[in-house]
Amino acid sequence: MSSLEAATLDQVVDTARYPLPELGSAEGRAVVSRARRELSALGCTVLPDFIRPSLRDTLSRECAAIASRAHFDTETVNVYNIAVDAELPDGHPGRKTFERGNAFVARDRIPDDAVISRLYSDELFHRFVARCFGLPELHELADPLSGLVLNVVAPDREHPWHFDTNEYTVSMLTQQAEAGGDFEYCPGIRSPHDEGFDDVRDVLEGRGGALVRSLPLQPGDLQLFKGRYSLHRVSPVRGAIARHSAIFAYSERPGVVGSVARTRQLFGRVLPEHLAAEGRAVRGDALLD
Repeated sequence: MSSLEAATLDQVVDTARYPLPELGSAEGRAVVSRARRELSALGCTVLPDFIRPSLRDTLSRECAAIASRAHFDTETVNVYNIAVDAELPDGHPGRKTFERGNAFVARDRIPDDAVISRLYSDELFHRFVARCFGLPELHELADPLSGLVLNVVAPDREHPWHFDTNEYTVSMLTQQAEAGGDFEYCPGIRSPHDEGFDDVRDVLEGRGGALVRSLPLQPGDLQLFKGRYSLHRVSPVRGAIARHSAIFAYSERPGVVGSVARTRQLFGRVLPEHLAAEGRAVRGDALLD
């Protein structure tokens, strides 16, 4: 660990509360242990006030300044991000559609010196997140657009029920909505070997209230989440203020690049890296999305 690396992290993270440079200490082990317990039991853990209080206004201001760079494209989707006209049996939850109104600022439109960029690329942060998920290591995505993004949910819009493509999701709220914009999720509603279609259908049709948890978040909180197996959404945003959250995408293996179709859907464009990587993706399970 270089002194520059430690200094950069210490400027951003409340390292007194979350001693990332000293994960082998009693305090560091306790933070990781709690995160692992909650991820195992609930599929999610929140580290409150992860960002230093003195940087919280900067975090929100930087992200608000780039929100207009998001690709806005309202579309009709289902929870599996497969074609809405796909041939599915009657009663299949993939037949229920929603209007996706959230938007994403791509990584190449986020300044390198922004708080979220500095955190995303920090090696100590990588090691910390990997330990919390119980993994030997994690890598930044090689994708020039989707490695780090800002998710923007404007008033009267929502990010409807969905599953993540990545098993491990790291995010941070940077601006709260005036009302609504709640993060809701159903921990472990499916597994690598069981789609859990009945439970998913119940949630989508409003009968699965007992399966749904609502998670209060504040700007600067770090959220670790098993989004591939937990159905989740951001509820409709109300009032005059948009909801902003940074999404840090990592992979257990290096060189991961998104598909052409999904990249165009999210960002309205593709780059040579996506075209070159098309057809080389390897899936770790046979789930729908």
